Amino acid sequence: MVLRSPKEIQEIKRRLLEHYAQAKTELRYKNLYELLVAVMLSAQCTDKRVNQITPALFERYPTIEDLAKADVEDVKELIKSCSFFNNKAKNLVAAAKMVLERYQGKIPTDEKELIKLPGVGQKTAHVVLIEYLNKNLMAVDTHVFRVAHRLGLSDAKTPQKVEEDLVQAFQTDLAAIHQAMVLFGRYICTAKNPKCDQCFLYDLCNWEGKKRGEPKSE
Repeated sequence: MVLRSPKEIQEIKRRLLEHYAQAKTELRYKNLYELLVAVMLSAQCTDKRVNQITPALFERYPTIEDLAKADVEDVKELIKSCSFFNNKAKNLVAAAKMVLERYQGKIPTDEKELIKLPGVGQKTAHVVLIEYLNKNLMAVDTHVFRVAHRLGLSDAKTPQKVEEDLVQAFQTDLAAIHQAMVLFGRYICTAKNPKCDQCFLYDLCNWEGKKRGEPKSE
């Protein structure tokens, strides 16, 4: 359930878009193949860690055709510092094989088809489509989930329900808002010790844990 008024929602939206104009993912990639792999690796793993892993991985397997022929054990070794690396390695190779066999080597950009790839759920698909095609979609990671609750944009218990609430609340500019909420949650509205003194949404925040007495920036 969305707990804010339409006027408050529009003001939150305005400030997010103003403060994070042209926001993009911090994952490093050169093409759709590299983006998909990076996003798959980023599940429950930091972008910083993924960016440390992918250079060697892409040097060894520069194309999806190369990855489809990879030895899973070799991929595991290359990504072993990433969380859940065993399953991720299996999914990466299996997804690459499926792209070759079912999609003639071209990664699908249709959401329903993209989700059919091993290791690609709705959130991963949405992140890829938001970043690569600027699709009007919302994706809910831990940062977006936390920010949505603290700002009263949702009280839902699951990422999927939070996504539905955010789509209902904002409706347009979802891709840009997603990118903004990720960066806001990563650097200002952090899980521990949020930087309330730097928060441009302080006066709109009714989170009971916020630091009292901080100056309102707007």
